[in-house]
Amino acid sequence: MFLMFGLFSLQYVGSLCVSPSGAGGWAPVESNKYQWLEVDLGVRTEITAVATQGRYGSSDWVSSFLLMFSDTGRNWKQYRQEDSIGAFTGNSNADSVVQFKLQQPVFARFLRLLPLDWNPNGRIGLRLEAYGCPYKSDVASFDGSGCLLYRFSPNTTPILTAKDSISLKFKTLQNSGTLIHTEGQHDRSLTLELHKGILLLHLRKEGGQERHLSLCKSASSGPESHMVVSLGSLLDDLHWHHVAIERVSGRVNFTVDKSTQQIQVPAELSPFEINEISFGGVQCHGTQMVLSRRNFHGCLENLLWNEVNVNDLAKQHQKVSITGNVTFTCAEPVSVPVTFAGAQSFLQLPGAALHLQFRTWNRAGLLLTFDLQQQVGSLWLYLSETRVRLQIHKAGRILLDAVTGFGLNDGQWHSVDLTARRGRLTITVDKEESSTAHASPSFPVVSGNNLFFGGCPDSKNNQECRNPFNVFQGCMRHIHVDNNAVDLIKVQQMLIGNYSDLQIDMCGIIDRCSPSHCEHGGRCTQSWSTFHCNCSNTGYSGATCHSSVYEQSCEVYKHKGNTTGLYYIDVDGSGLIKPQLIYCNMTDKTWMVIQHNNTELTKLKASSGINQHLAYFNYSADAEQLGAIITQAEHCEQEVVYHCRKSRLLNTPDGSPFTWWVGRTDEPQTYWGGAVPGSQQCGCGLQGNCIDSDHYCNCDADRKEWAADSGLLIHKENLPVRWVVVGDIQRPESEAAYRVSPLRCHGDKNFWNAAFFNKETSYLHFPTFHGELSADISFLFKTTASSGVFLENLGIKDFIRVELSSPMEVVFSFDVGNGPFEVRVETGGMALNDNRWHRVRAERNVKEASLCVDAFPGATQKAPADGHIHLQLNSQLFVGGTASRMKGFLGCIRSLQLNGRTLDLEERAKITPGVSPGCPGHCSSYGHLCQNQARCVERYNGFSCDCGLSAYAGPFCQREVSAYFKPGTSVQYTFKEPYELTRNTSTQSQSSSIYSDLTLRGENVSFSFRTTQSPALLLYICSYYREYLAVLLNRNGYLDVKYKLQNSRDAEVFRTSIRNLANGQLHRVSIRRISETVSVQVIYFVTINVTYTHSNKDILSKSGELDPEIARLNSLGFSGCLSVVQFNSITPLKAALLYPNTNPVIVTGPLAESTCGSSSPANPYPAETTHPLSDHSGTLGTGEPIVNAIKSDSALIGGVIAVVIFVILSALAIMVRFLYRRKETFHSQEPKSIKPEADSPEYPFHSEPTSQNVLSENQKEYFI
Repeated sequence: MFLMFGLFSLQYVGSLCVSPSGAGGWAPVESNKYQWLEVDLGVRTEITAVATQGRYGSSDWVSSFLLMFSDTGRNWKQYRQEDSIGAFTGNSNADSVVQFKLQQPVFARFLRLLPLDWNPNGRIGLRLEAYGCPYKSDVASFDGSGCLLYRFSPNTTPILTAKDSISLKFKTLQNSGTLIHTEGQHDRSLTLELHKGILLLHLRKEGGQERHLSLCKSASSGPESHMVVSLGSLLDDLHWHHVAIERVSGRVNFTVDKSTQQIQVPAELSPFEINEISFGGVQCHGTQMVLSRRNFHGCLENLLWNEVNVNDLAKQHQKVSITGNVTFTCAEPVSVPVTFAGAQSFLQLPGAALHLQFRTWNRAGLLLTFDLQQQVGSLWLYLSETRVRLQIHKAGRILLDAVTGFGLNDGQWHSVDLTARRGRLTITVDKEESSTAHASPSFPVVSGNNLFFGGCPDSKNNQECRNPFNVFQGCMRHIHVDNNAVDLIKVQQMLIGNYSDLQIDMCGIIDRCSPSHCEHGGRCTQSWSTFHCNCSNTGYSGATCHSSVYEQSCEVYKHKGNTTGLYYIDVDGSGLIKPQLIYCNMTDKTWMVIQHNNTELTKLKASSGINQHLAYFNYSADAEQLGAIITQAEHCEQEVVYHCRKSRLLNTPDGSPFTWWVGRTDEPQTYWGGAVPGSQQCGCGLQGNCIDSDHYCNCDADRKEWAADSGLLIHKENLPVRWVVVGDIQRPESEAAYRVSPLRCHGDKNFWNAAFFNKETSYLHFPTFHGELSADISFLFKTTASSGVFLENLGIKDFIRVELSSPMEVVFSFDVGNGPFEVRVETGGMALNDNRWHRVRAERNVKEASLCVDAFPGATQKAPADGHIHLQLNSQLFVGGTASRMKGFLGCIRSLQLNGRTLDLEERAKITPGVSPGCPGHCSSYGHLCQNQARCVERYNGFSCDCGLSAYAGPFCQREVSAYFKPGTSVQYTFKEPYELTRNTSTQSQSSSIYSDLTLRGENVSFSFRTTQSPALLLYICSYYREYLAVLLNRNGYLDVKYKLQNSRDAEVFRTSIRNLANGQLHRVSIRRISETVSVQVIYFVTINVTYTHSNKDILSKSGELDPEIARLNSLGFSGCLSVVQFNSITPLKAALLYPNTNPVIVTGPLAESTCGSSSPANPYPAETTHPLSDHSGTLGTGEPIVNAIKSDSALIGGVIAVVIFVILSALAIMVRFLYRRKETFHSQEPKSIKPEADSPEYPFHSEPTSQNVLSENQKEYFI
């Protein structure tokens, strides 16, 4: 390093003031934004740092400034920090020194410092130092016709090395041209081409298929075996740009300036053995390539091939031949651009007809306006929707309107020519005939005194320039007025024209989409001051397409209330793994089912010449997705089945296996389903029940009879099965068949991973969080505390923190160098310290910061347009506490994820005092998911819904249990006679809980039905004493409810007013009796309530026969659907369909569950139907499964399976139940029986009598 101060010459605008008292430094006479200080270093130098100081002994200093650099003293370029920060923070007094080490060194001869702000109580004053090193430069200049050819010795065989590299720097004003072209053996070539200011790296082999990789562009088709990689943007700015191409084995590292892309080269394009290299064009090879229409026009510097200086060899005429005009000095064309950066920017020039070039990202903006002579009107030339439009207005009327060009906001230079000759007005864009518009106005088009470019002066009294359009933001150059080029340096010196807020002698355009901050394939578009990400069809959302719109597991979907179906799963959230469509089977356990291409039974027979059969399984998820799913799951399994006849499997006990399989470890596995890794056994061998005890697999007995070995593979480290090799099929009598089921996983270790913080001083610490450009934090918490810090990570100056600031507010705060930044979400009076789970999601990216809490309105804060963007942290991440001694968190934190990666809170909590792993108490937050009178049951990792008291089933007790009835099937639910208990007092205590429910002063009956039959008996409930309740449809379709509570009176009949309920639609009936009041509710269009009273008590007699009308309807039979049938807490239809072996239910005839009770029922008589996995109908969403995609679990698990259902169900569903009993028989008692285990099959019906309780020879059964 060396100090440059005092060794360079100074140029400046204004006068250099040195006071008589000896004060020193630069101070212009006027302190305004047009002052600058220029430093000439004499030669190109590597500048690594600058330092500033105020003027000695004064109140003059610069508090912020811009730094510019140039090779020639023309065409300046602004130095930017982090690609966005333009301004440097200067001094706060006259004495202290502020030094800036440049993140990327600058190679230039000239420096220019432009003050932006200074001491308001003084003026601009500055002392400057620059630090750097000497720089060696070997340049070659190309005029578009010449090139250098570096050819290896023809007698030398090309050596294939492990590493090759090419590096250079280039500068040009032309946006296209070939920089490098190499020829290698086997028709392979590499070409580096500048195309529209972007560098394209071509890897080619004749005879293949093209691939295209780009930071900004998608794949495209083209010549065969042609890979194209694009990098960089706006490289035709006449500034030096560094390029390096490095090949390491099968990988290529492609670098342009500060951006590097790693490319995995396909096997057909590597290895690459180079014979010769040309620089500046392709004609040196004697072949005409079509990659570019022209050679490179500009300068190349420091051409290095594997550290060999090609420029030196060319100068010495060693191994390098020169074609065309190539010189070894860099002659730069003179081009003075001007930048219109702000709303107040304008350029005023005198003159008439004109030509100009412009480049911009904006879709609209004023290019030029002037008043016409003779008060004809005003002419406006402007961009409108990326096209050039010319309009002439007068008094609000459009006298002329012409438009031409298209897509002119692409950041490229575009020319515009405006001419008026012989009454004909012509506008030409890019000198192309196809982009020319003509007009023939009836008045002369002659400009007045002044032309205004980009905008108008900000003056209320200005009548000469009016701009009803957007101001122009972009660059202009090559401005010609009256056929003469405008000297913009004279404009800068105020010698001609006028201007405001312009940057002259530089083009300040930057490409905010290169490199793109849009993640996950989001498409970047931009304007002059910002960029936008189009996240359509990516599966991600947010300002930079960072956040996944999908959940990370089926478990999460389930706890949002979703049911079985197909869902997109994004296993790593905002990580790099793409979302995948997965089947979620929401049973008591939540299964993720991943299909593959061959789930059917595959039969094999002996075939001549074939000794082995190889089967490869291609899964619906790729290897990375599968690995993440399996790692995240609590349990995974895959069933394998092998049927055999004279076909051995593992050749046990001592032989080499004939069959093996390979999982994701790519290692052969020689164990079968039901056994353990490395055992070379099948499940029967592990259990000791093989058909031949001398072997560990049934098939290894090698018998002529068919046998089978099957079981589950459950060791996650080996799953899934990727391919299977079957070996013993070459003998003539050998036959075999195998099947590998889909991969099934359940549980989500991440979703329930939790820790409980019981002290404010307790915390967990993790490695530093790296979220420099994008950071998302999500977690769930519950607490009773009023405040506390959830997590915090500090840097030297930067930090990131999420905290509960009050019971009703969460704050997300951070600092990336622009000062502390806060995003707050208030809950509007809803307390968050209610000991229920609440979800928090915070995200920070280069565009904005956002915070969401539960379903409350989120908050978003925009990032500064030109601020620091890198979050630089270096300390440990604290969870539940802080390093800054703020108040820690008391409560539970669960499922903490940072940029899609879950932190293992439980594992760290096991070894941390004051923190406990896990956090119970989920029903307070998720209990509402249990529907239809279900009970929420706590579990260590989650909860479950107990459907025992509900007529519904399913994980949330939301699935209707339904059956379609036809004649021939009956359901019988049996109870004991009450007087049996009086005969055996020893059993009375045990069974009192069973019969206490039989003493009824009322009952609740509910069910749903659909039918087209009338009359019909829907429901019949009778006692041993022939008292009954009947629900029927009469011949007109009205619903009748018939009650008979004693023999001495006739049955009471209650009829609803809803007509024709036998219309095939689903209807819900609810009957409720309390003492003498009966309420009947039919959910259809209206609700009907009827009541009756009677004076007699509820003493039932045993006399009486079956009601003749009911008997007649029973003889007719019933065809229709009954669903969710419930009598008080008894659910007989559910017991018959789901648990027939553990409940007192007798089913006569076939009975099968149907979907006829759903609001949109499936066909209750499905024919044989095939459901291929790849052909699903319906829509996809974050919480909406594909409707009708899978008809049953069997359909999915089997891949392609035919389901045939023959339904012959009963005409009548009968619930035989004692409504009443004689008061003198026994008294109701509290239950004393032991409650069954919740996991037992009979648990849903444990509160009701079963056929195993108090058996008696006098037991009675009633059904019709």
